[in-house]
Amino acid sequence: MAHTLPAGTLDGSHTVLTPEYVEFDFVLAGLYSRFLAWLIDGVIVVAISAAVITLIGVASIALPGFGSALIFIVYFLIDWGYAIFLETIWSGQTIGKRAMGLRVIQESGVRIGIYQAALRNLIRPFDRLPLFYLVGGIAALFSASHQRLGDMVAGTIVVRERRLKIPSSVTQPEGETTLLKDARFIARAMKLPSEDQEVLFNAAIRREELGMDARLGLFAALSRRLQEEYGFDKPEHLSDEKLVLLVAAAIANEKAKPRKAKKVPVAPLVHRAG
Repeated sequence: MAHTLPAGTLDGSHTVLTPEYVEFDFVLAGLYSRFLAWLIDGVIVVAISAAVITLIGVASIALPGFGSALIFIVYFLIDWGYAIFLETIWSGQTIGKRAMGLRVIQESGVRIGIYQAALRNLIRPFDRLPLFYLVGGIAALFSASHQRLGDMVAGTIVVRERRLKIPSSVTQPEGETTLLKDARFIARAMKLPSEDQEVLFNAAIRREELGMDARLGLFAALSRRLQEEYGFDKPEHLSDEKLVLLVAAAIANEKAKPRKAKKVPVAPLVHRAG
């Protein structure tokens, strides 16, 4: 379940309510930051296209007709393929979005896949009409979720990442921490997708804000996901919550090694009575 603030608010938010009655709040990206991200990406696409087209032009002197057709195809592939490829492998980010701290996610709050990335970007020609994304800008301006046409069709939203320093309660959990010395456990934890890592951090940081029923349900679901989808083994003496905390700690400690202070996106967690 999700809901947003009414259209027209400057700093909109998008809230996802889980079956455990836990709210994840996301700050919607504004038009200005999205325009700057698009501008950065546009410059990169033009630069790549110019370089490739120049090479094709030089190579197609002997076949001028073939070269012109190839240039059109290459520009099409770069223009659309750039965003589709990066948003798929970078979990909803392009170079421009990463520079501006933005990310595309599904309305349900989970990461986008190639289907959503392709669909939202293939609708871009309609958003661009008549020029400079006028149609897409107007659609986003009057949309409660700041969605352009491509986002509406793909069921996606663009959010702003908020960052907090990881507290010591996450990097140094209480009780047994033997698994944090297991290289295989750490390696498996580091293979988790970035969105799943963020969910674990959110749960670990905000767990004290949850009611007991919601807390047990949330960590049971996260533990089950870690075991069934990512192959983690949970010793019998460990609780579901402890397993999740240890995985979060392993990720946080590994990411903190190159830097003195590592920051991770955190969405506020609020318990709502069921």
